[in-house]
Amino acid sequence: MFDCVGHYESVRDSACGCIIHAAFFSLRCLVSSKFCLSSILALSIFLVLVGFTTAQHPSYDFMISGAHIVDGTGAPWVAGDIGIAGERIVAIGDLSRASSSKRIDATGLVVSPGFIDVQGQSEFNLLVDNRAASKITQGVTTEITGEGSSIAPLNDRLKRQPDFDASEESAKKYGVTLDWSSLQEYFQHLERTKSSINLGTFVGAGGLRNYVIGSVNRPVSVAELEQMRRLVEQAMKDGAFGVSTALEYVPDTFASTDEIVELAKVARQYGGVYFTHQRSETDAIFTSLDEVFSISQRAQISTTIWHLKTAYRENFGKMPEVLRRIEAARARGIDVSASVYPYTRASNSLISSFPPWVSEGGTEQMIARLKDPALRERIKKEMDEPSMTWENEWRGSGGGAGIMVVDIRNPEFTKYEGMTVEEIGRQMSKDPKEAAMDIAIADRGQTGQVISIMNEADVRLAVSSPVVTFGSDSEEHAEDGPLSQSKVHPRAFGTFARILGFYAREQNAMRLEEAVRKMTSLAASRVGLMDRGILRPGMFADVTVFDPNSIKDAATFQDPMHYSMGVKYVFVNGRPVIWDGAITQERPGRPLRGPGYQGSWR
Repeated sequence: MFDCVGHYESVRDSACGCIIHAAFFSLRCLVSSKFCLSSILALSIFLVLVGFTTAQHPSYDFMISGAHIVDGTGAPWVAGDIGIAGERIVAIGDLSRASSSKRIDATGLVVSPGFIDVQGQSEFNLLVDNRAASKITQGVTTEITGEGSSIAPLNDRLKRQPDFDASEESAKKYGVTLDWSSLQEYFQHLERTKSSINLGTFVGAGGLRNYVIGSVNRPVSVAELEQMRRLVEQAMKDGAFGVSTALEYVPDTFASTDEIVELAKVARQYGGVYFTHQRSETDAIFTSLDEVFSISQRAQISTTIWHLKTAYRENFGKMPEVLRRIEAARARGIDVSASVYPYTRASNSLISSFPPWVSEGGTEQMIARLKDPALRERIKKEMDEPSMTWENEWRGSGGGAGIMVVDIRNPEFTKYEGMTVEEIGRQMSKDPKEAAMDIAIADRGQTGQVISIMNEADVRLAVSSPVVTFGSDSEEHAEDGPLSQSKVHPRAFGTFARILGFYAREQNAMRLEEAVRKMTSLAASRVGLMDRGILRPGMFADVTVFDPNSIKDAATFQDPMHYSMGVKYVFVNGRPVIWDGAITQERPGRPLRGPGYQGSWR
């Protein structure tokens, strides 16, 4: 089953990469009992070999000593040391007789697996600033991205859309060369430019729809669906971890359940999973959950719901029933779970506060509609009305007072960043809805918004659920450099530190070990990462060392551009990207490729 090549004579070489797959039984027991037994036996033999080699040659590149080891499984912490050689963890235990090139005294600190952000959005930003500063300073070592639309496949239509991450407009602004069309070519670009973190991605079904027919509201033809299926197949062979949707947004919202199932079936054939921003998180949430369960069951695919929430005041208090339905689906054999970010405010594009038909057909058609006096009146009317057919964020936020504008690209309007739309309307002497439309026109639909739509009790319940992992739903930013110029949601800087500092330590919503499990091994198992997420010899050395008494988020909604506190050391593939609290020059991150990958491995 496991094919090891060569005889290893040093601790560094003893970390045979093929053996670590045996450790996956600890992450996900969705395999046969015969395979589990073989995996346990192989891992046991490996640990004996590592222990023997360590006894003969007890020298490491890095040793983390005297730590409280929280291994990512949820088990209580144990005292011990960790030895890192090359890109792997090679020893855990009492290593007091061993030597190392560099030693970290971790007395009073916790050492854990590096945190996995299952809803990062940094696939383009990493090409702008490869430090991933706002992520590594909260302990994140791996991002999984590609919500609804992904960085590839990429064609001329997508490049011309200003609201697409890898647009020609964004590329020109930041000096990025758009030299890829496939996911494989994007990964090659990322390997050249390097990164502090690992990055894996899904292929976004909405992006594929846009790639094939544009952002129009109509069913795809048989031939168009087949083209989308082939694009999913190629992306899986290029290393995608599965397929994703963002069904609230254009053009994903135009897709039928049947269309999604057909694409998910292709991903499943290559061992992939399905992640979704479900169709409704508000008034139609229970119908939306039924669709999620149906897709998972019909495609026989592991499914995770991104940023689980029960949004808008009339839905506050529904989280217990939402979680009950997820648990009931699991009891019926449907492999479904969720992720969450630990805030009561969400964030997306300002145009999400307008009815979806406004955005149909692309940016130029959207601007034309927003300029049309008769259509503006229709838009304003629909923004004030309840709806079961679209997520009316304007009404759900309580109007302009509940919507804060962020990340404005047009320099003439950046003075409004951090203000609510109601405040902007007063400054412009306009109806707030008119002000929102004017900003969207001036900024070509690229302005962001932070919206107050959730209840703390519901958020806390989701955060502490044993089947819910964590995702920031944010790209990387920084306190300095090109990604520091616009205000963003504080989740970009604080998600994981907030879980540990506020919810685990201050609120006692869960044990520290449980919080770490949910952001490491649970995250790895939902995505399908076999060699990260647990501290074990043979696993990749993605490691976070933090002070459990001081870790906390510093970013706020009014002043978000601040790194989290309390993370002391972060290793990615065995190299330190944070050392004694400071960002280093190391860029050891790499593209992570999914189970269908058919190229050559590094």
